[in-house]
Amino acid sequence: MIPIAIILIFFMGNPAEAEMEFRSDLPDPDTFLQNVQDNLRSDRLLQSQYTFKMKQTNFEPDENGDLQVTEVKEYEVYPFLDEELTYRRLVSKNDQSLDPEEIEKQDLEHDKKLKKLEEKLAKEGIDFQTYQLRTEQEERRKEEEIIEELARIYDISIAGRTTMDGREAIILEFQPRPDYNPSSRETKILAKISGKAWFCEQDYQLMRAEVEFIEDLSFGWGLLARLHKGSRATLRRQFINEEVWMPAEVRFDGTARVMLFKKIRFNAVNEFSSYRKFTVKTSLRFHDEQ
Repeated sequence: MIPIAIILIFFMGNPAEAEMEFRSDLPDPDTFLQNVQDNLRSDRLLQSQYTFKMKQTNFEPDENGDLQVTEVKEYEVYPFLDEELTYRRLVSKNDQSLDPEEIEKQDLEHDKKLKKLEEKLAKEGIDFQTYQLRTEQEERRKEEEIIEELARIYDISIAGRTTMDGREAIILEFQPRPDYNPSSRETKILAKISGKAWFCEQDYQLMRAEVEFIEDLSFGWGLLARLHKGSRATLRRQFINEEVWMPAEVRFDGTARVMLFKKIRFNAVNEFSSYRKFTVKTSLRFHDEQ
């Protein structure tokens, strides 16, 4: 899975939600972009150090084309750098709390996955902390490679300065270079998007990003799904607990074709809240061993 802050980096939402008065007196482009690159980190790595809540709202158009809420799910999220082990614990659906027995079933299934991992590591003679460290090192290596390639993928320019949520922000515009040949699956996806990004001028952290797919994106050679050109996404981040920038909201709006036949329109909003630092080692299991 590609780190969301990197997919959405230079990632319709309404800019009028913030103070958007345009001002000039812009910083030196080369210096500012280098500072951005030096401070860029993926949300995937950051979120792996926290538990948080996620509210997922799905919409569908009615007969008049107006979007209506069709489903709302709320999760408690326990991240893991191995995406398959990240636990999204469904606790509420359409404003109704899940039955405790349903939550119990989820917990048991999650514990089974963790037990399999522990058995696998035991056979390999690796303790959990070593496994975590290796996984984090590999994730950071991939992250650094992608960040390093961003400047080669995109033509990036400074479009202005504004104030957003009371902070000075520099607006960047970006579009992929037509003659660049991406080197990985992740960067091939990045080469299909263009958009804008707002970076805090004080600490060079991403505050907001808006992107649009300028080409179709295929999954499974187009046999599984195809995300259509013109689909859009927005990422909004907030400064959490006066210590770190984290995703606050992600919006998706687009169309896709699934399994070659079914065309769907998808609109969804994911909201993130209640970030709390935790240690995976002490939060792995929801049940004691019998």
